[in-house]
Amino acid sequence: MATVAQWIEGARLRTFPNAIAPVLAGSGAAAGVDSFDPLIALLALVVSLSLIVGVNFANDYSDGIRGTDDSRVGPFRLVGSRSARPGAVRGAAFASFGVAAVAGLGVVALSGQWWMLAIGALCIAGAWFYTGGSKPYGYAGLGEVAVFLFFGLIAVLGTMFVQAGTVSGFGIGAAVGVGALSCAVLVANNLRDIPSDRVTGKRTLAVMLGDRDTRTLYTALALVPFVITVLIGLRNSWALLGFLALPLLLIPLRAVTRGATGRYLIPAVRDTGFAMLAWGAITGLALAFG
Repeated sequence: MATVAQWIEGARLRTFPNAIAPVLAGSGAAAGVDSFDPLIALLALVVSLSLIVGVNFANDYSDGIRGTDDSRVGPFRLVGSRSARPGAVRGAAFASFGVAAVAGLGVVALSGQWWMLAIGALCIAGAWFYTGGSKPYGYAGLGEVAVFLFFGLIAVLGTMFVQAGTVSGFGIGAAVGVGALSCAVLVANNLRDIPSDRVTGKRTLAVMLGDRDTRTLYTALALVPFVITVLIGLRNSWALLGFLALPLLLIPLRAVTRGATGRYLIPAVRDTGFAMLAWGAITGLALAFG
């Protein structure tokens, strides 16, 4: 039986910036058009956090039963370590998706945007089939595309839309920036796992590109948000404060570009997430008050 601490570790709290940053950015964009709704924003945060916990448990379950985690370097895995029964981990994933669904119902009821129930269903399906099912798209090099879509465009613009009933150019820019950094987190993670993923047949984008090109991709993705910062700053000078997040990326960029491998890339994954959270929060505030 896994301990409470192991279940918490299995939820991977270090991935929470991927869920929090888009809600902060989207809510800031909504506030920028005088449409911030604290209750809807809070429920949107519950949806986002529940989805990421769900996808983490779903990945733990699916990768664990396939044997992908048997020799992986990285965070603790409940199924791979044999600390919890696969069925229990799968149940935790479904329970998390259930919480996301209930909170999502609250969001659409308060906003009146009932058609977004379909978007919510798509998000839950995307979370499960990332590594679940007979043909998981995460094993076919599409993980980064999904992360950009779900934790970038949909999360940021969806958060804005349910509050404001519209999206803005600033909101789109924030969505691209958050999505790029969220992808960078996944790229750093998959760069670390290239050796074990090759052995187990998990064809991530990193496996397809190879070590060198994956490092180049990480660098490009990490810098995209600061291009967005400059573009938004042309109209809203407060957005230039987004550059305060750049120092948080210096250490992970150095690790990736200088050839760090294995466990030495674990801090790069973490720090990229912190940089995303900082950029999303600062940009959200700039859009709200700038």
